Amino acid sequence: MSETAQRSASGGARPKYRNIGIGEIVSYRLPPAGIVSILHRISGALMFLVGLPLVLYLFQQSLLSEISFGRFQALAGHWLVKLVLLGLLWAYLHHFCAGLRYLLLDVHVGTDKGAATRSAHWVLVISLVLTALVALKLFGVL
Repeated sequence: MSETAQRSASGGARPKYRNIGIGEIVSYRLPPAGIVSILHRISGALMFLVGLPLVLYLFQQSLLSEISFGRFQALAGHWLVKLVLLGLLWAYLHHFCAGLRYLLLDVHVGTDKGAATRSAHWVLVISLVLTALVALKLFGVL
């Protein structure tokens, strides 16, 4: 008999498994693949819940008349709106890069631990570099 089975049969202490408490969430360290997975879900929800309605509304406002297009240009020129758009662009870029990673994992490319960790790091780096380039263009540096 195994040691665990002997302990439980003899009434010994059984191992306890518990969930992570709210206070422990901050100190819990996820692997890079876990971070990419959570950010993939967050970016998808952000694009669906905020990005889609905002883009459709702004598109509708830009097509109504020349006056509404002028208001749209003035609104899109504000730094706070640019920051919100940059957040949505990050969500799109990260979701796209992570989606490509998951497609490769689905066809069994890079499924071992080392390759999966490297691809997760690459997703984070590439999405942040692309977001920085878009930010430079959006705020008029490039």
